[in-house]
Amino acid sequence: MTKSDFVLGGVAAMGAVVLTNPIDVVKTRMQLQGELAARGTYVKPYRNLAQAMLQIVLNDGLLALEKGLAPALCYQFVLNSVRLSVYSNALEMGYLQNEDGSISFYRGMFFGALGGCTGTYFASPFYMIKAQQHAQAVKSIAVGFQHKHTSMMDALLHIYRTNGISGFWRAALPSLNRTFVASSVQIGTFPKAKAFLKDQGWVTHPVLLSFCAGLTSGTLVAVANSPLDVVTTRMYNQPVDEKGRGLMYKGLVDCFTRILKTEGFHGMYKGFWPIYFRSAPHTTLTFVFFEKLLYLRDRYVIPLHKN
Repeated sequence: MTKSDFVLGGVAAMGAVVLTNPIDVVKTRMQLQGELAARGTYVKPYRNLAQAMLQIVLNDGLLALEKGLAPALCYQFVLNSVRLSVYSNALEMGYLQNEDGSISFYRGMFFGALGGCTGTYFASPFYMIKAQQHAQAVKSIAVGFQHKHTSMMDALLHIYRTNGISGFWRAALPSLNRTFVASSVQIGTFPKAKAFLKDQGWVTHPVLLSFCAGLTSGTLVAVANSPLDVVTTRMYNQPVDEKGRGLMYKGLVDCFTRILKTEGFHGMYKGFWPIYFRSAPHTTLTFVFFEKLLYLRDRYVIPLHKN
């Protein structure tokens, strides 16, 4: 891969997030509703994906479905550019290949996770702001702690003035754990699924092949990642004191423990269906857009430079 490939990978993910951000908004709010409350003891303004989207539009307007889009775009660009860079360099240096030249499943998962965690760390401030803006809603349908950011820049300035540089990376640990699982599963399973479908002759069209492989990979990501996603959202959205310490959760283990004690196992899978309906299309769209961008570059940009 060239440097332009990494940029195109980030751009492809940005294109995907424009279409999946409304699902992410619903996911965040479903994860926050009934926070630390026993099941059946709280009002649920968001019952399912379709009803939640309608609720948001009716109470907060159509544009509310794209809240947090700016930090979401920044997060995806940084995450995927770094992730593809790490993975591709490992591939080119021969770290992923078995002796017979095939791609090792476990090495693919390791370097996928390594790239994902590295990208997540650098992009952590954007994910935090994204989660906080996703949660912002009018009073009638508000859930979780309500931050008062008016824009991404306003959020960046507020966090810096309140907690300094370190405030941008609070709760980075649960986010790294979440990405470790998601990236290893996603990047480890996508090429395997693609190769299997192609070798079996079940899917041969390039775009459809990417779609089916991405769908398979995204499904596995949703199942494995839901509990960590819930914890990440809670940790990023909770209020903090002047020293940046969480007022609801002391840390990753405390967050897991409190959710399980008060909300049960069900609490760890709040927002599962939005996670699923976002993960599968997002993975699929990212890879499809990436391959299309590579095609356009090779057909139109490279010939211009040669001439």
